[in-house]
This record gives sequence, C-alpha cells and structure tokens, in this order.
Amino acid sequence: MGNEQDINEQDIKVKAKSMFKTIIEVIEIVIIAFALSWVIRTFVLEARLVPTGSMLPTIQLQDRIIVDKFFFKHFGDFERGDIIVFHPPSSAHSSDDFIKRLIALPGDTIEIKDHKTYINGQEVEEPYVMEPQIKNLEPLVVPEGSVFVMGDNRNSSADSREWGFLPIENISGMTLFRYWPLNHLGTID
Repeated sequence: MGNEQDINEQDIKVKAKSMFKTIIEVIEIVIIAFALSWVIRTFVLEARLVPTGSMLPTIQLQDRIIVDKFFFKHFGDFERGDIIVFHPPSSAHSSDDFIKRLIALPGDTIEIKDHKTYINGQEVEEPYVMEPQIKNLEPLVVPEGSVFVMGDNRNSSADSREWGFLPIENISGMTLFRYWPLNHLGTID
C-alpha cells in the first residue's frame, strides 16, 4: 500500500512538472510571437486603415492597406506618383499620419494653373485625380531633402499646397497593396 502511494505521488510530481513546462513553453511562444509582430509592424510592414477621403477615387474611405516601411528605404528611390505614408510637418497641425501621392521631387518646379499640374514646365497626366483642381499655385521649387505631395481628391485634401513641403525624413512608408475590401484586393495604382 505504501509503495502504491509513493508511485501516485511520483506520478503527480511528474505531471505537475510536465504541466509547468508546457505553461512556460506557451508563455515563451506568446512572447516571441508578440516580439516578432512588433518588429514586423514597426520596421517592415504595417496594416493601415484609411480614415479620410483625401485619396478618392484611388483609395476609398475605410480601405485597409499594407504599407512597406523597410524595402522602399533600403532598396528603392521615390518616384513621382508613389503613394506614401508620412508624419505631417508641424504646419499641418495634425499628429495623425497622412497618405498622399508624391507629385514633385527635390529640385522640381511645381505649378498649378488652369486646373492642371505642371512639373518643370511640363503638364502632368493625372488620370487618378477625382476632379479638376479649383485653385492655382504659383511656381515653387521643391528644396533638397523635401517633396511635394497632394491627395487625389484635390479639392478636399490638406496637403503640400496648404502646409508646404514634406521633409523626406518624415516619410514612414509606401503603399504596397489593398487587402480590404476583398473586391478591391490588389495593388494600388
């Protein structure tokens, strides 16, 4: 009888150690998963909800997009027409990130007249613009280290026309693709 009780106590101790080991493994997995997701979201890719209509018709209100925060910084250059995510300059009076289209690069001269955008004296084809622009913009030269951005919904977008040039260092990512709604799944043109 004593021997049977020793075996049951030993069996209980083995089961307790096994359960403790399992709990520790689950905690380790959760911590590693959290750390990996934090690193990926902070430095590589981030899912974003588009809260405004400033990029209509290209990006709809409440669309969900994936933003590249790593590869564009290390393996590519910005190009006119890229859709970027950035921290607005203080003159924008907002702490929320913005999403806009990159229109002019450092050294470019931008002008808006007769409802059309001109870069370095050449009219820019902008099939993505929702409606013709109402206001003109006198020629401006984009300074080094900055870019000029505008929303596709030109008459309802707070952008460089209002708050000035965007420092390149404020750019946090470039749009990769839309993942919601599913009927619009794919790259953003």
